[in-house]
Amino acid sequence: MYRWNGWGDDQVEMPLPEGAATMLNELVGSAAPGPACSKKQLLSRVPQSRIRQPISLVSTDSEERLLHAYGQSFPDWIGFRYGSLDRFPDAVAYPTTTDEIADILAFAEKENAVVIPYGGGTSVVGHLNVPDGDRPVVSLSLERLNRLVDINSYNRLATFEAGVRGPHLEAQLRTYGYTLGHYPQSYEQSTLGGWVTTRSSGQQSMYYGRIEGLFAGGRLITAKDDMMLPPYPASAAGPDIRQIVMGSEGRMGVLADARVRISEIPASDDIYGVFFPSWDKAVDAVRALTAAELPLSMVRLSNPTETMTNLILAGHEKQIALLKRYLRLRGLCDSTYCMALIGLIGSRKAVHIGWRNARDVIKKFNGVPVGKSMGNAWKKNRFLAPYLRNTLWDYGYGVDTLETAVNWDNVRPTMAAVESAVSSALSEKNESVHVFSHLSHVYKTGSSVYTTFVYRLAETAEETMSRWQLLKTKASQAIVDAGGTISHQHGVGTDHKPYLAAEKGRMGVDLLNRIWSYTDPDMRMNPGKLS
Repeated sequence: MYRWNGWGDDQVEMPLPEGAATMLNELVGSAAPGPACSKKQLLSRVPQSRIRQPISLVSTDSEERLLHAYGQSFPDWIGFRYGSLDRFPDAVAYPTTTDEIADILAFAEKENAVVIPYGGGTSVVGHLNVPDGDRPVVSLSLERLNRLVDINSYNRLATFEAGVRGPHLEAQLRTYGYTLGHYPQSYEQSTLGGWVTTRSSGQQSMYYGRIEGLFAGGRLITAKDDMMLPPYPASAAGPDIRQIVMGSEGRMGVLADARVRISEIPASDDIYGVFFPSWDKAVDAVRALTAAELPLSMVRLSNPTETMTNLILAGHEKQIALLKRYLRLRGLCDSTYCMALIGLIGSRKAVHIGWRNARDVIKKFNGVPVGKSMGNAWKKNRFLAPYLRNTLWDYGYGVDTLETAVNWDNVRPTMAAVESAVSSALSEKNESVHVFSHLSHVYKTGSSVYTTFVYRLAETAEETMSRWQLLKTKASQAIVDAGGTISHQHGVGTDHKPYLAAEKGRMGVDLLNRIWSYTDPDMRMNPGKLS
């Protein structure tokens, strides 16, 4: 069962090591446990539905409406934890076939209702926020559309209904010896349709590709008509409409099914741990690795503060102490070294040769390989990090993330600017912030920069929101000022909407709005997003 008021499976916990609790107490300050509003209290806030004549595919049950009223953005957390949620969908629709999506859109037109497509509910930037206004709102849940429709091994293409979650998708493919290989951190809960419509990036995208490389086509059901997207391997017939559907965040319509490019399951998939003596050496090493034509699946590089934080969070104090002692013997300083995880994938021979060549690059930058134990631990726990949001909240701390992508010559100044903006954002409130960053996805021309910040919760929802808004606003402005994209992998939603024009320009935003107004003339589909 999924938690109704937090992240993930309600049977999974991520305990906080004693050393981590001590670190937060010292760096951020002591805190009281965060509030936990009961479901009963929130249900009392759900108003009567404005839907006049529900059909069999539509439920107006108060609890179902509550559970589809939010995602996983920090404002969402404030709403359901403090009990301050005040906007709810009027109904939840559950199509059981893709054709029934059109029936639900026809019903919404009859009711003059807004429609918000709902996949796994994992959005961290406000994609699912119910808009203000007098129109009723229907949350269109795709959870029952999770089937493998077709697999063509000869073409290496598979078609799924868009509501399929990551583990179910992979389980169905693996029975045929294939994988999609798309593993965002939300993999266990998020859906294929959500990945496509937010331009998601998986943790091993260096090998498998981002979702725009995996999405081959499908069926989009708009308020006007169906749009079929053929799975051409390539086309020069004008602009690629698939590129407009990707990242459209529900504004164009509902992605009913998606055809994806699949791969055979690789023989080897290894991740090695490496420590570099400094951030500058580490960044230069990673840049060199990406240019070395290696069979890389991922390179993940933590800055010194994140390295320190991760080692504390790992627990296992004796093993970590031995590691630190070994690194000191190799000439690395505790306060400056940086941890990298380097993944190689493919045939056993390709991975063996690839790692040998990678070590030659690593050696040039004074890196110290430490084997595969850290990589194995990361693979085992790769989807558990978001569970720390539940734990830290219980300790009285809020945690959120933000990310961007820039070219290599801008990686260092952008990370420094963002961390500086975040660390000083709450100085006017005499509050401290713990901030750290890593490069999560690297490319030949640049890298993403992924930043995490932890701060104390306040007694009231209003003050906690005020602190978060200061942090988010100053960090986002620092990203824009540095020339970075406002989102590398999370999408736009409502949290990033104020910064969209800085990236797209006036004409770009106007062009998008003209597309939305054509496919959705009544502004029915997830209005207020991407405009």
